[in-house]
Amino acid sequence: MLRAGIVGLPNVGKSTLFNAVTQSRKAMAANYRFCTIEPNTGVVTVPDERLGVLAKLSKSQKTVPAVFEFVDIAGLVKGASKGEGLGNQFLGHIREVDALVQVVRCFENSNIEHVMDTVDPVRDIDIINTELVLADLESVEKRKTKNVKAARSGDKKAIAEVEVLEKLDVHLNEGKTIATMELSPEEQSLVAGFFLLTSKPTLFACNVAEEDLASADSNAFVQQVRTYVKAHHKTSAVVVSAEIESELVTLSEEERQEYLKDLGVADTGASHLIQEAYHLLGLRTYLTTGEKETRAWTIHAGDKAPQAAGVIHSDFEKAFISAECVSFADLVACGSFARARELAKLRTEGKDYVVQDGDVIEFKTFV
Repeated sequence: MLRAGIVGLPNVGKSTLFNAVTQSRKAMAANYRFCTIEPNTGVVTVPDERLGVLAKLSKSQKTVPAVFEFVDIAGLVKGASKGEGLGNQFLGHIREVDALVQVVRCFENSNIEHVMDTVDPVRDIDIINTELVLADLESVEKRKTKNVKAARSGDKKAIAEVEVLEKLDVHLNEGKTIATMELSPEEQSLVAGFFLLTSKPTLFACNVAEEDLASADSNAFVQQVRTYVKAHHKTSAVVVSAEIESELVTLSEEERQEYLKDLGVADTGASHLIQEAYHLLGLRTYLTTGEKETRAWTIHAGDKAPQAAGVIHSDFEKAFISAECVSFADLVACGSFARARELAKLRTEGKDYVVQDGDVIEFKTFV
């Protein structure tokens, strides 16, 4: 199962957010630095309104959503690449996840300590990314030194690696992350084997105060983060209120809706964050539906029909014949598979079909 790691400076709301999105109390959340030391791991349910719609259409007995893992990682401080704070542990734990959700504090509160004493989310982002860049530079230098001798002797693999490592060295020395580099498919394949920290896809989470959620788009801190990460990290930022989420965990669905209504919002941002992290990991969802159950199945972007069938059962990939596919929107508009077939919306796809997010599929196999 792929994992997204929650990172950030100490005491910016990482553990509170982790507890909220995983609906657990695994991570200690306290108003002091490094209250998280060992990483906490929890399974996250991916919100998907399509499941309820299909379940109603098929009169399903149950629904099964897609899931993936979130990891709450200890806070990082300036100098982490040299072992400051919990730097070595922090960097080691980052290497073990597949994508990063960097939480940045976007609210003022004198009662909650900030490791840098003042609130400045862009500065905070730079601190973390500088440490990751420095750690990657050290890894690149070590790997380059190891490969130079073999490259001089004519080893083609070593030559290719050294060429890429030199490009990485230049890019990192400019303070840029590997994720923002333009690389050929061959270079990307090599870089993936280096396990560099800044090559991981990253999403930024602007943690706002309860009273700021309804007007988050006009929050000066949020605006700064969105502008900065778009320009410097080629990615996006979502808004979430960890404070509200922590309060909602214990409430019933009816109480949750009433509470959100009083705040003037439809959602705290956590659902959007989970969905964005899911896609950041390169994950997509196809659906199956029937009287027994309606289920969301997780695949990787670009997976073809046989691979998607193999998610249900490994034997299905080998025994794949065809896939009966219809988009979620078309199926709902038609009202049934039978009607979708009549209107030529139900397609028979073969082994080369790339499954799309939201496809509703029934597989034909030899099994």
